[in-house]
Amino acid sequence: MKLLQEKLSRYDAPQRAKAAGIYPYFRPISSEQNTEVLMNGRKVLMFGSNSYMGLTNHPKVIEAAVAATKKYGTGMAGSPFLNGTLDIHKQLEARLAEYVGKEDCMLYSTGFGVNLGVVSTLTGREDYVILDEQDHASIIEGRRLSFSNYLKYRHNDMASLETQLKKCDPDKVKLIVTDGVFSMEGDVANLPEIVRLAKQYNASVMVDEAHGIGVFGEGGRGTCNHFGVTDDVDLIMGTFSKSFASLGGFIATDKEVTNYLRHNSRAYIFTASITPASTAAVNAALDIMIAEPERQTHLWDITNYALEQFRAMGCEIGNTSTPIIPLFIRDDYKTFHVTHDLLEEGVFVNPVVTPAVAPQDTLIRYSLMATHTKEQVTRSIEAIEKVFKKYDIIH
Repeated sequence: MKLLQEKLSRYDAPQRAKAAGIYPYFRPISSEQNTEVLMNGRKVLMFGSNSYMGLTNHPKVIEAAVAATKKYGTGMAGSPFLNGTLDIHKQLEARLAEYVGKEDCMLYSTGFGVNLGVVSTLTGREDYVILDEQDHASIIEGRRLSFSNYLKYRHNDMASLETQLKKCDPDKVKLIVTDGVFSMEGDVANLPEIVRLAKQYNASVMVDEAHGIGVFGEGGRGTCNHFGVTDDVDLIMGTFSKSFASLGGFIATDKEVTNYLRHNSRAYIFTASITPASTAAVNAALDIMIAEPERQTHLWDITNYALEQFRAMGCEIGNTSTPIIPLFIRDDYKTFHVTHDLLEEGVFVNPVVTPAVAPQDTLIRYSLMATHTKEQVTRSIEAIEKVFKKYDIIH
């Protein structure tokens, strides 16, 4: 056996979970992403999706994707820098810039690619990138590729952020990057205070709105809009794989910034463009989000209902106030067992274990869509209560 294979063969955590019958990943679904999905020939309630607006199977979104495929084909066969720019790409960029309240916008092929390509590119060797310790993995990977000085502050701790800002050379660029809604535990960044500190220390701010768009703000414009700080936030990032029911991502900012990124961001220049189908799907989803605000209203109604039920049940749910509800279990293998048993009860949830979180912070991630009914939420909560009592998580 070669040294590489010999080294990697020692990684056997998945094999041990499979042998125990509790391996919780890569579970095949044989239907569209909806509030109910088909798995192994039976219907299962889906509470593990990021489709907050519930648009992945909306007829208008599907029709738009099909029409774009018929007109433009299935792929771009090149990057936006060369042959991969369509008129519908430019139209969507202009529309998204207006939607989130920025001067210009760029499309990337994935949301991960946005953070990777922007965070790694904007700052220089003598500058600073400052991250919340619970920022998304894509932000962390972007920082790893950056040559800049790296500082990290305690999660949503503004005193810790100020301490890090004080360490910076006042004459160098300082970029604070934070999630708007934190993807694992569902809490919301303190954007008003982050903006205040950024002004005080002459720093720039980038907000990842992956889990905020569709959920917060007027017409689902995100946490920056919700807090009224859009003009004070320098860069707004979004992904298409959640509320926009597609695949890809964007960065919205000033034209000076996009001009630099278009000619220097390797994740943009050397990646094939977002497909015509994905582009058209985003555009159609945006139409629906703006035209049907009742989706957002219903999402918050069932979110508040679920939060009340989980609290009354005695579940530990942390500081969430969003459709992402963490149900803390605090044990890796018990989390796997709970995930397995809930699927047996007809409820799909996502396990979050080490190394995604610390061993003492393991949880199942329960997430809501605007298309869930109150009855579906109630059924899922009853199943969770049954399984949690079985494992003495609640009493």
